[in-house]
Amino acid sequence: MPGEIAGVTSATEDTANVARPPAVSLSAVDSGGCTKKRRSKMPEQSNDYRVVVFGAGGVGKSSLVLRFVKGTFRESYIPTIEDTYRQVISCNKNICTLQITDTTGSHQFPAMQRLSISKGHAFILVYSVTSRQSLEELRPIWEVIREIKGNEVEFPIMLVGNKCDESDAREVQSAFGESQAKGWKCNFMETSAKTNHNVKELFQELLNMEKNRNMSLQLDGKKNKSQKGTRKIKEKCLLM
Repeated sequence: MPGEIAGVTSATEDTANVARPPAVSLSAVDSGGCTKKRRSKMPEQSNDYRVVVFGAGGVGKSSLVLRFVKGTFRESYIPTIEDTYRQVISCNKNICTLQITDTTGSHQFPAMQRLSISKGHAFILVYSVTSRQSLEELRPIWEVIREIKGNEVEFPIMLVGNKCDESDAREVQSAFGESQAKGWKCNFMETSAKTNHNVKELFQELLNMEKNRNMSLQLDGKKNKSQKGTRKIKEKCLLM
């Protein structure tokens, strides 16, 4: 995949551990002649586009992300606390970083969940078409996103029915998922991480929904050539 980064940052690391300019210490003298130090506010990293993936345990969130960034699929289920992956994309004809946060399927970390939402630019809500319960469990998450981001603010959000290859075990029909997406004012797509159905299309559609930036998974030829080599960065990711 063009411009791919195959990498992961563990939840025990700082998920925003991107190189940032140091805070500037400014000195001021009070009326008593004593020098006080104050720190300037850190500017937000502008070339990162942060996507947060939510869903119940076992719906295939990690499988979707791994299929997208690495092109691999694992049959076994390994519970996630929080992992972050990065991939180079095109943003306003420049190179920027797509940062994908794969969140826990557990409800044990509400503070971590709210922090991910507050920092996120776009959201993917994943359920399994083989489990109606997994779709119902997305409602509280959607409500928290709306609470934090505000009802008047427009931002990209996708409702995704994963495991569409398991037709014999389907509990949620496509029409029902699409109806739910309309009720939540978000886009809808069905995917299969196992067969790689609509995985790349999912992330491209999410980028297309962004109105403030012109983004694409494709990089132009010159930039692709310059990115052929790989190098490690602090988050132990690989830049392609």
